[in-house]
Amino acid sequence: MKIQSTKLLIGLALAGIASGFGRKTEPTLKAAFKKDFYVGAALNYRQISGQDAKATALVKQQFNTISPENLLKWGPVHPQPDKYNFKPADDYVAFGQQNKMFIVGHTLMWHQQTPKWVFEDAAGQTVSREVLLKRLEDHINTVVGRYKGKIGGWDVLNEAIDDQQGDLRKTKWLEILGEDFAAKAFEYAHKADPKAELYYNDYSLYRPEKREGVIKLVKSLQAKGIKVDAIGMQGHYGLTRPSIEQVEASIVAFSKLGVHVNFTELDIDVLPNPSRRQGADIAETFGADTKYNVYTAGLPDSVQQKLTKRYADLFALFHKHRDVIDRITLWGVTDTDSWLNDWPIRGRTSYPLLFGRDYLPKPALQAVVQTAK
Repeated sequence: MKIQSTKLLIGLALAGIASGFGRKTEPTLKAAFKKDFYVGAALNYRQISGQDAKATALVKQQFNTISPENLLKWGPVHPQPDKYNFKPADDYVAFGQQNKMFIVGHTLMWHQQTPKWVFEDAAGQTVSREVLLKRLEDHINTVVGRYKGKIGGWDVLNEAIDDQQGDLRKTKWLEILGEDFAAKAFEYAHKADPKAELYYNDYSLYRPEKREGVIKLVKSLQAKGIKVDAIGMQGHYGLTRPSIEQVEASIVAFSKLGVHVNFTELDIDVLPNPSRRQGADIAETFGADTKYNVYTAGLPDSVQQKLTKRYADLFALFHKHRDVIDRITLWGVTDTDSWLNDWPIRGRTSYPLLFGRDYLPKPALQAVVQTAK
């Protein structure tokens, strides 16, 4: 995007906020991009159940696709071998159906938030490949099967590529099942719901090493006749990193595989980050330090403008590649909900989304809408 057009978008956005942008007469995100791709948010149970009524109203007004932040991960939905906790997930799916939204399931296989019992026997010893495969198949059959025809797409496999080298991440799945763990997960998911879209999802996919690792993985699945409908690029980005060019290089590279691209967990961290990575490894945490929590009294206008420009630049890129992008999902509804308040340091005051803690749109929202024109 040219500098002049970006400045124009920011100016329009700031003027829009001053004149009361956000009223029902203004275009919503879902309306602005209705011919291009879905725009959605990750929801927590308070929003699904209506306990956070203002956020629920925003979701209904602005978005046409939803993802579950936590409630369909293995730990929350299947905490014990003989126990499933389906009430929150049932309510989530019902909410999406009632509001005619494209419903996403997240996630079937991940090295995090998977209970220890999945990988161990009653004595705490590592189970055999055969036992683990049976547990995986039963879990996927039960969960995907329950929502067959209701959940439109599943993040089958999450974050299976190593951060540094682009190799398969060393996890219990790889250790016990071997390198075909991904193929098995996709096979079971397709069998459980042949019509559901199936995705691979990961963070930092703008990095060449991780990008090549995902390309290798997807090609290996395709060689076995396994269909991957889309690659989910988690958009946990900063104000300047990664560059638009880096993000675009991965969109282009993935599209050459014959798959589509989703941006699945979009947020912009405006705070100083002690991590040397621009990613989202939840295992990487740091102790409290005030120098990494600098906007406790509110976001300065200068930073607000940088956030506005960043979102405008990203959505201009998404719109440019709308032929291969199916969905943009923000990881949360308002700043209050964001996981970045507690990662990589707990108790921070973060500002990564399009709606603030007051439930009002930021200037970035109108700048985003303008990119659709």
